[in-house]
Parts: sequence; C-alpha cells; structure tokens
Amino acid sequence: MTQTQRHPLSRSLARSVGVSLLLSLTALASHAQSSPAAAPAAPAAAAAPSPAKKELIQRVLKLQQGGIERLATAMTEEPALVLADRASEIIAAKVPKERQETVAKEVQSDLQKYLKDTVPLVRRSAQQLAPATIGAVLESKFNEDELREIVAMLESPAYGKYQQLSGEMQQSLQAKLVSDTRATVEPRVQALEKTLSERLKAATSAAATPAKPAKPAPPAAQPGAK
Repeated sequence: MTQTQRHPLSRSLARSVGVSLLLSLTALASHAQSSPAAAPAAPAAAAAPSPAKKELIQRVLKLQQGGIERLATAMTEEPALVLADRASEIIAAKVPKERQETVAKEVQSDLQKYLKDTVPLVRRSAQQLAPATIGAVLESKFNEDELREIVAMLESPAYGKYQQLSGEMQQSLQAKLVSDTRATVEPRVQALEKTLSERLKAATSAAATPAKPAKPAPPAAQPGAK
C-alpha cells in the first residue's frame, strides 16, 4: 500500500475548476439558508422563474454534470483513503514481511470493489439532488443575464480546454514541487522520524523496566560508640 499504489483512488480529487464552481454554489446555498433575515409582515409568494430562466438553469446543471460526478466521487473516495492509510500502517507494523505484498494487494482489491459498487450510487444521488440544491441557488441568486454569462463561460472552448488540462497542470506542479523541495524536506522528515522513534523507544523502555527498590538508609550511630 505505497503512495503510488493508492494514487489512482484519489486521481479525480480537485482536478476541475468546475468543482470549484460547484462548491462555491453549494456554499452560497448553505450561507443563504443559515443567515438570519427579517421576516416581512406579509410574506409574498416567490415569483415562479420564467421558462427562459428554467432552461438556462437546466443548461448549467447539464454542463456541470461532470463536476457534480467528480464531487460525488471525491466524497466516496475520502473514507476509502483513510482506511487505506490505516491498513498500510497495520500491514507495515504487524504483518510478516513475506506476507505484506499479498495482503496489500488484497486490501487494494477490497478498496476497488468498494469504489466500483459505491461510486455509481453516490453519483446518481448527486444528480438527483442537484436541481433542488444547486438549481435552487441558481434560481434565487442569479438573474437571466448572469445565467447566460455562466452558460457562455461553461460552453467556451477555452474553458473546456482549461478543464481538460487542469489535471495535467496540477501533476506538473506536483512533480516539480517534489523535485525542488526533496533536498530540504527529506532530511527534516528523517530527523523527525528519528526523534519520534527515540522518544517512543525511551517511553516504552521506561514502562517495561521495573523501578529499582530504594536502598535502605544506613543505621544511625549509637551514642557513645567509638
């Protein structure tokens, strides 16, 4: 369960600017729901959106389908990544070396099965919930002109190209960052590992070593003794 082996589980995390837009809209909805507002004396019924606005909202949701699916995938992957890290630690610490590779492959297979079975379910649920959540924000917070601008941006070939290349750009930055900081970071990690190892070793040794009984005090001198 090396970092390289686990990498495919998280390859879709935060690779699209569309996800950022999706998250921004969701946060806006949450803020609108949680912010107190003075209730009018006689609340009027909200005006129904025009057919043109409804059509624009549907176009935005359709254009954001990929971002919605990536968000659902990321949410589903998160617990699997946590469990993968825990399993990796247990395998390294408690599984005999000759069995570690086999057990790691079995764990990887279990994780992949979980993702295969669960990701489609969460994606379908996200798509079903999108109109009542993201769509509601679009309806209440944007007018028709603003929605047309959003649609134009999402349909822009340049924006589509940017989305397609965002993963490649992030990987390029990550590779360069690792190369550029390895000489600085690796010695610090090794020093930290050594410090923690020595600290834990000293603590466990102290706990395992019984305390020596105190030596009895020498007898007091008798009066008149020569």
